[in-house]
Amino acid sequence: MNEHIELLCTRYPALRILETQLYRSLELLCDCFDAGGKLLLCGNGGSAADCAHIVGELMKGFLLRRPLDDGDRALFDDLGDAAKHIPDRLQNGFPAISLCEASALLSAFSNDVDPEMVYAQQVWVLSQNSPDLLVALSTSGNSANVVNAVRTANALGIDTIGITGAGGGALRSLCTECICLPETETFKVQELTLPVYHALCAALESEYFES
Repeated sequence: MNEHIELLCTRYPALRILETQLYRSLELLCDCFDAGGKLLLCGNGGSAADCAHIVGELMKGFLLRRPLDDGDRALFDDLGDAAKHIPDRLQNGFPAISLCEASALLSAFSNDVDPEMVYAQQVWVLSQNSPDLLVALSTSGNSANVVNAVRTANALGIDTIGITGAGGGALRSLCTECICLPETETFKVQELTLPVYHALCAALESEYFES
């Protein structure tokens, strides 16, 4: 039992029906990082903004401080006085990449090849021979570029987590785990998406870092 997932379900009782999916998603996240993989995220519009938000919570301290340990700090010992302050200003994090942020690549691939494959292309290149995890956000579960990214992840044998609205659309059957939020209107799905990923980020952080 994780206190952050339990608190989420207490604060948002409608999400209690997703408790199993939330814990399975946390397990997939832990499996990815334990294996040395990285987290890839994709979505459109508000979901793209959520991808960037999730990266921000994972790549630096969220609720807890994540100081470097003595072994990491020792890597800077031979770099001279100019570098001795650097370990104090770094934090540990989880490697996470929003596939929505590569504007030059996105526009070039959309123009030259196929806009419905912009995320799939990145998954294909970044995750070959890597124990990565893809988080796919789509309020309908049917966004073509997101669905194609999941299908490409499936071809590579990497796990996927979908975050969608009620029903789940195509993502429900394609993803390793799919969190189908109990709303259908886009803005209402998005309103529940944020507390869900905040809880997962906090739960993940608590598994690896002490307060």
